[in-house]
Formats: sequence, C-alpha cells, structure tokens
Amino acid sequence: MLILLALVASGLFLAYNNGANDNFKGVATLYGSGTVNYKTAITIATVATFAGSLSSIYLAENLLTHFSGKGLVPDEFVSSPSFLLSVSLGAGLTVFLATRLGFPISTTHSLIGALVGSGLMAAGSAVDLSILGNRFFLPLLASPIIALLLGATTYIIFRWFGKKYQPGKELCFCRNEMATVIPAGIPNTILARQISALTRFQLAATSDCDDQYSDVIFKISPQTILDWAHGLSATIVCFARGLNDTPKIMGLLLIVSALDVQLGLFAIGLGMAIGGLFGARRVAETVGHKITSMNHSQGFSANLVTGMLVIFASKLGMPVSTTHVSIGAIFGIGLINRQGERSMMKKIALSWLVTLPVAATIAATLFALAFTQ
Repeated sequence: MLILLALVASGLFLAYNNGANDNFKGVATLYGSGTVNYKTAITIATVATFAGSLSSIYLAENLLTHFSGKGLVPDEFVSSPSFLLSVSLGAGLTVFLATRLGFPISTTHSLIGALVGSGLMAAGSAVDLSILGNRFFLPLLASPIIALLLGATTYIIFRWFGKKYQPGKELCFCRNEMATVIPAGIPNTILARQISALTRFQLAATSDCDDQYSDVIFKISPQTILDWAHGLSATIVCFARGLNDTPKIMGLLLIVSALDVQLGLFAIGLGMAIGGLFGARRVAETVGHKITSMNHSQGFSANLVTGMLVIFASKLGMPVSTTHVSIGAIFGIGLINRQGERSMMKKIALSWLVTLPVAATIAATLFALAFTQ
C-alpha cells in the first residue's frame, strides 16, 4: 500500500514539473511579442491547460496505455509498482532539473527515457526496443520538422496578408449606390438610354471609404482581430498540451486500482496547473525571448500550427512532444525572418538529445538502488 501511495505522489511530482516546464510554451508567443504581460500569459496557460486535462478523459484515451510500458517490457513489470515508480521519479527529476536550468525539454522524451532505463535494468534483453520506433521515435522525430515547415509556410501567408492589409490601418466594409447608364433596348426613342442604380461593396481603408462611399457597414481593425486571433491560438495550444500530456502521466498510475481514472486525470491536470503557476518563469524567458523576436502575426502563425498538430496527434494516440512542435514552429518562423537565435536553438537541441539518456540513467539507478529485491 505504501509503495502505491509513493507512486501516486511521484505521478503528481511529475505533473507539477511538467506544468512548470511546459505550461508556458503555449503562450510564449503572446509574452514574447508583448501582446500580454507574464501574469496574464500564465493565467491563460493555466486555465486552458487544465481544460485540456479534463477533456483528455474523453478525447485521448489511446495515450493512456502507451506510457504504462505495455509492450515495451514484459507484462509482470507493467503491473509492478516498483518499475512504474522508478519511471515516474526518473522522468520527474529530469524535468525538474531542466526547469531549474531554464531549458524547455520534452516530458514525453523524459518518460520514454525513463521507461527504457528502468526496463533495461528490470528486464534486460526482454525489453522490446523495436516497439520504440513506430510508437514513439517516429512521431517525435517527424513532428518538429513538420512544425518547422508548416510554421514557416503559415507565416509567409500571413506576412503577405499583413502587407496587403496593414495592421496599422483601420479597414471598413462599405456600400454605395452608383448611377449607371445602360441601354434600354428601344432604339431611336427617348427611352434608348436608362439610368440604373448599381450597389457596390468594398473592403478598404477608412479614409478611402469616407471619400468614395456613403454607407459604412462596419469598421475592422486588423490589429484587434490579430490580437484576438493570437490569444485564441495560444489558448488552443495550451488546451492541446493538456490534452496530450495528462494521459501520458496517468498511464503510469493505471496499476493503482483504487484510483479512479477520471479522478486521476483531474488530479494530474491540477498538478500541472499549479506547477505552471509557480515554476514556469525561467522557461518562459527562454521560449518567449531567447529563440527569436516575434510580432503578432509570427506568434499567431506558430500557435496555429502547434495547436492543430498536437490536437490531431492526440486524437490519433500519437505521443508527440508539444515542446518539439511549438519550438519547431517558432524556429521555422525565425528562419524566414532571419532573426532566429541559432546558438540558443543549438543549446535547446542539445538538451533534447541528452534528455533520453539522462532520464534513462536516473530511472535505472533508482530501480537498481531502491527497488531490486
């Protein structure tokens, strides 16, 4: 019973550190572009992430079994509290260290590394490493590349739109009736020509509407629309992250039969929310200000790509990393605007590379020292 309680506690510890490292990534573009301050950004992140965690009860059940170790190690270890506790603690400590250093690593990577490390220590050659390819590595490797390409493409489209309808101008949708002379079809008479009223509509700058049109139907501020769209896209990213990450952690706790799955997902979502509120500041500075400078359209483009990819992957049960997707999209934009901080991306990429072996080493050491009989 004591070890099951320890397993639940380690799951909540992992959830807290997951929130501290990951929650802010969805709103990093809002903060980095100066759209909102840190307090507003982390509030949006917390509420949206928790909503995604609750929604995972209904939308992401396929991810639950992926991170229990089922298929990777023999079934007796999948049902072993000692094995799952070492995985949970190994992943949690890895994310904790990265968060303290301000590096935005992937909790998904940490979990996979911990599963492999504990699995090798517990089961040795019985670990089925071939399952890592299709189930884990392929989605994790492909997702940041896809995000980079989509982020760059989406930004190019929005940049073109921004040049055509400059955010600094206020636009209006206008209507006017113009007199037009048209043939009446009765030659050689006074009715040979006829005056007709033609209604015309135009989307134009307010000054043009005032000069040429008499009836302004409504005015549009592109900047206001962009700000709202940017905020909505950030909310979607945070929602998607909660949707994708919560069942990954819950997968480690399925063995605790006394723990209702829905209650467990709620508790993990709450732990992630609290972790983001109290521990996200260092990672926020890295992803918000040190990868690339951003304006509103760039931030919106990155968030739109990230949200769509992560929600799509969650529905298919693919364990992608929100970190990889988000930073891939942001850096793709940095390549286009030539303001990407390559040195910072190298550091982040290096942290991604060491996440797996670090988590594997910590988890394997814990299992060897404390849980072997």
